[in-house]
Amino acid sequence: MSWEDNVKRVVPYVPGEQPKSKVIKLNTNENPYPPSPKVREVLSNYDIDELRLYPDVNAGELGMALAKYYGLNSNQVFVGVGSDDVLAIAFMTFFNSDKEILFPDITYSFYDVWADLYKIPYRMVELNDDFRINIEDYLVPNGGIVIPNPNAPTGVEKDVRELEKIVAKNPDSVVIIDEAYVDFGATSMLPLINKYDNLLIVQTYSKSRSMAGARIGMAFGNEKLIKYMNDVKFSINSYTMNRLTVAAGTAALEDEEYFKETCDKVIATRERTKVRLRELGFDMPDSKSNFVFATHESIPASDIFNAAKSAGIYLRWWNKDRISNRLRISIGTDEEMDALFAFLKEYIEARG
Repeated sequence: MSWEDNVKRVVPYVPGEQPKSKVIKLNTNENPYPPSPKVREVLSNYDIDELRLYPDVNAGELGMALAKYYGLNSNQVFVGVGSDDVLAIAFMTFFNSDKEILFPDITYSFYDVWADLYKIPYRMVELNDDFRINIEDYLVPNGGIVIPNPNAPTGVEKDVRELEKIVAKNPDSVVIIDEAYVDFGATSMLPLINKYDNLLIVQTYSKSRSMAGARIGMAFGNEKLIKYMNDVKFSINSYTMNRLTVAAGTAALEDEEYFKETCDKVIATRERTKVRLRELGFDMPDSKSNFVFATHESIPASDIFNAAKSAGIYLRWWNKDRISNRLRISIGTDEEMDALFAFLKEYIEARG
């Protein structure tokens, strides 16, 4: 008998590589553009003396700003340290029955990690051959449902009218719609939270607001859902959101013009990327995110991944069933994508 016999053993989530050297980094879906100038202004002028004080446990300034921005009441908003923190707390809060929770088999690979960690029974529901969910698969007894829309790593968006059927037909389960990529041309289900008290929408600053390093995530739902999440959060750590991040996150919401401008840039580059990759022999589902999920007609994804990495271009590849011959390629600046296209053209030609 040793202390290791009492250790909780889990297989952790594996994030994309964060290289130290200067590379073209298209592997973690970060926004290639900087945060709003208003964020820079806040950080440059921040009174450092504020940091000796504990932050507001409710991140009230940010919560109220989010409520105003989205036309909600402040008690419909939950703020956490990135959407991973928000989702983890939601899993702990709402998924406590003996029934399986449901989420797609090809999706954000943190979901099964949380389920294993918190001993939540779960079933991964197979996507169809077009990487789309079948609504009927989620109209069965369950302990909760998690669906990203658009999905990752596929980038595929499901019509919100179809997703609403899942919410409506599961009144006894909390349905989480993970909208990390919704700002890149998809439709949010946020307007439906006043219609369904079992619907929780999760979003993040990490992608469309260029603030992955700040770690700001949020959830929107009816006041009961939010209260229950806060009860769990405050049972772990009351002071999760620091003062500086609250100030920066609030400032970002005040610059709508910059937000739309950068999202439009990413969308335009994404659409150009789809065309150029298809010209180079790739195929991919239509993406409404800031990445594409591509496979080449003749060259294995692992070969392209390794060759690109050697050339200083980082892409994302998983050696997993059903997706091992696909690459998730984040959308960078036009210059970064042009460098990728040039590399791919030369590499593909050399392969004959």
